[in-house]
Amino acid sequence: MAHEPWQSHTEHRPLLERQRELRVLDAALADLAASADGAPRRGGLLAFTGAAGLGKTTLMAQLRARAAARGLTVLSGRGGETEQELAFHVVRQLVQPPLAAMPGPERRAFLGSWYDIVATALGLEASGSARVPDPAGVRDGLDWVMTRLAVEQAPVVLLLDDAHWADAESLSWLASFAARIENLPLLIVVAYRPGELPPEATAFRSLLEHHENRPHALMPLSAAGVARIIRDHLGEGAEEEFCAECWTVTEGRPFEAVELAIRLAEREVRGTGDELPVMRDLASAIKGPGLLDRLRRLGTTTVRFASAAAVLGTSFSPELAATIAVVGVEQAAQETAKLRAAGILTDSQSPGGGLEFAHPLIATAIYQAIQPGFRVGLHNAAAMAVRAAGLGPAAAARHLLEVPCEARPEAVDCLREAGREYLRAGAPEAARRVLTRALQEPPLPEDRAALLHELACATFLIEPAATVTLLREALAEPDLAPGLRASIVYRLTQALAHTDRMAEAARVAAEEAQQATDPRTRLRMQADHFVWSAFRSDEPDSPARSRKLARLAGRLTGRTLEERYILGLRAWDAMVRGEHRRTVLEHAERALRGGLSWTDEHRGFEVPASVALLFMYCDQPRRAEELFGRGIAECTDKGWRGSHLALGQTLLGYIRYHRGCLAEAEDLVLEGLRTADRVEGAVPAQWFAVGVLIQTLLARGRVKEARQVADEHHFGETAPNAVIYPDPRTVYAELLLAENRDAEAVRLLAGVGDRLDARAWRNPAWCPWQLDLASALAPTAPERAVGLATEAVERARAFGAASATGQALRTLAEVTGGPAALDLHAEAVCLLEGSPAGYELARALVGHGAALARNGRLPEAADRLYRGLETAVHCGAEALAGRARAELSAAGMRPLPLRYGQTDTLTAQERRAAELAAQGHPVTVVAKELHLTERGVRQLLSSVYRKVGTDAAGLAAALETFPRSCP
Repeated sequence: MAHEPWQSHTEHRPLLERQRELRVLDAALADLAASADGAPRRGGLLAFTGAAGLGKTTLMAQLRARAAARGLTVLSGRGGETEQELAFHVVRQLVQPPLAAMPGPERRAFLGSWYDIVATALGLEASGSARVPDPAGVRDGLDWVMTRLAVEQAPVVLLLDDAHWADAESLSWLASFAARIENLPLLIVVAYRPGELPPEATAFRSLLEHHENRPHALMPLSAAGVARIIRDHLGEGAEEEFCAECWTVTEGRPFEAVELAIRLAEREVRGTGDELPVMRDLASAIKGPGLLDRLRRLGTTTVRFASAAAVLGTSFSPELAATIAVVGVEQAAQETAKLRAAGILTDSQSPGGGLEFAHPLIATAIYQAIQPGFRVGLHNAAAMAVRAAGLGPAAAARHLLEVPCEARPEAVDCLREAGREYLRAGAPEAARRVLTRALQEPPLPEDRAALLHELACATFLIEPAATVTLLREALAEPDLAPGLRASIVYRLTQALAHTDRMAEAARVAAEEAQQATDPRTRLRMQADHFVWSAFRSDEPDSPARSRKLARLAGRLTGRTLEERYILGLRAWDAMVRGEHRRTVLEHAERALRGGLSWTDEHRGFEVPASVALLFMYCDQPRRAEELFGRGIAECTDKGWRGSHLALGQTLLGYIRYHRGCLAEAEDLVLEGLRTADRVEGAVPAQWFAVGVLIQTLLARGRVKEARQVADEHHFGETAPNAVIYPDPRTVYAELLLAENRDAEAVRLLAGVGDRLDARAWRNPAWCPWQLDLASALAPTAPERAVGLATEAVERARAFGAASATGQALRTLAEVTGGPAALDLHAEAVCLLEGSPAGYELARALVGHGAALARNGRLPEAADRLYRGLETAVHCGAEALAGRARAELSAAGMRPLPLRYGQTDTLTAQERRAAELAAQGHPVTVVAKELHLTERGVRQLLSSVYRKVGTDAAGLAAALETFPRSCP
């Protein structure tokens, strides 16, 4: 089958001296079609380049015919010289025909959950019109749509002619999608003029020039090739001198050679030397001034109709052209007939029918010949006609971009509507173009602030610094409505934060809170002030802000969204300060009770994500994962697949890291980093991802890889003004420690301590700088190391999370050493067994086993080391597992085969206890069913741990619901 939005008249043209290109095409089609015989499907990418008139369009037409003859599905599109401002114009040409062939319900079912994300980009009517997906989300959706089309209508050939005139959004999508088509039954073929690709098409150019199949450059025809064309039309009697002169005047361009031959045949020229002047006259008439002279001879009305058609673009409606040219229906039919006969217009094969120019060169010549003043009038008439025809504000706006500013409110309205449409389509650069033009019109004074706000929203993902300037200008406008002012201030603080100006963001919000007269607006501004204050790393008086926040939160019930944000911030502040986890969880649950959306465009997602992460620090990672799952689903459903998704993936990986699921953590964080890397301006998301990835690689013992990641992202060289977790300086110090660069790590960690202590951020669960510093100082300053670790243990106990306390006790035991450390080791293991921190439990078990072995208690050491080895292997901590084996060997013991998964060694009672725990039942339920005390249940599960390891039956996740005290 073939979906063909255009089909040029050039399909009948001969293809001379293109055997090499045709062999390449036939081979690619054969590979693609081989799937019909059960062979592996092989897609690919081909590109053909050449100057205007060298036969690219004819070659693409031949490819279309050959693909259709093989029964392949063909999707076609073509760039238009006057249509580059229309975002996703080429994508619509490619995808709309197969979608249009589906009934409405089938089309909606086909697109599924992607419908509202890609609907506007594809020119469909979105049901959730208020949705504003980010560009990454739209690209993901288009990838999915094209992938499904390729699979369901396989094999598929995607043709793009005149790619140099394609819109930037379509080229950007195609560049990213084409890199992943190797395993799809899809062949992409593009043709373009290499010297005319727009500057912003860098990714597209790079894709084509660095692909394994480099672009195939079309060469001009030889003199013999042109002679063959001339004699095919005039007869074999055409003289050699005549044919050679035809080659000279056409410069071997197939388009001109064929057109010339057709005109010569119409004049009944025989091809003799005496007829050379006639030939030269005809040659000049098929291009440039000669073509225009030929058009003018058809009449003034015909010129006007053709000019209107050139303004409309690639494929156009004759009714629209007639409206713009101000000619009646009958007259338009007559003009169309003249232009067809002259070889200027031909039928369009697009789903909507209509007309198109016989060759892009003809359209270009006519459009460029229109007098500037008349061209402006035609574009203005086109804007009105397109809008009246219901083709949408974006289609009208591209014509208004060619019209001088005249302070017309209706033009401003159309351009603003187009801006909103482009934002819903995920095309912020296109939105910026039309909204900038609307500002220049200019708008009415009372609309200026709102327009500046809309333009700032369009530039936010592209150029946050420009957003700041626009919003400050908007705030200077008089008589701002309170709601609009609050939205402007919020976007301003967000833009300042994204440009690493956190202090300025906090100050703007504080000033606005003082000026606000509406209580709800004031509370919202206070919440924004607390957000940016809490997440700036250089806050001058953090304790004072914390006290103010605590007082305010104590008066709130969580009734409104503003109140819930403040309660969420209070929970976060309590956590970093090290208040007891009960206080933290109480405020977090109150914040969540009425709902915290991750996709509220006027609130941001910093607070919802931070509240969700609190549960991880409080030893409830399953609750954290549940909240992150909801938040990520909310982002993806709305099409927010940029920095929001990147941070969600990264922090979900961070939770898995805390649980000891290191392989899963690495995969999630790498995915988050990949997502962040493809989003312009997603620097904060990259910082989060790189930090968590380095910690995960270190836990897995892959120090060299961690160093490579740090160097690639310049991690450790600078630090942002925003609060990033895990703390970047602490993570970099951990990398230095792993590289035995202790002195550098000590200096860095001491600075971290000074900074966090000044803020009264004392929770080692959030930043274990004291533990790292104690480990670094142990060889040279053991007393100071013990003091740091002891203080960290006290802080961890005050917070009350078993994982943090167990980790601190392990470090204290290691820096203390000797027999005195054995009880500390034992307590650390006991606490960590009751926590969800699998990797920390493995470290504690190995550390305790090694200490027992050094003190001659080999049977106990063996139990600890065997369990530590198994737990380390289950976590994916290869280096720690190696250490456990080395300790066993040093103690004269041979590491036994791992017992992971040996559930047949469990008693019936142990098996039932494990099942209930894995299902998340609290200890009271398990005790009641098994007729045991809670202490008995814990002893039973401890036996399960010894037999099958901490990951068996999902116990590491389930035990977070159990009490933290040891039996």
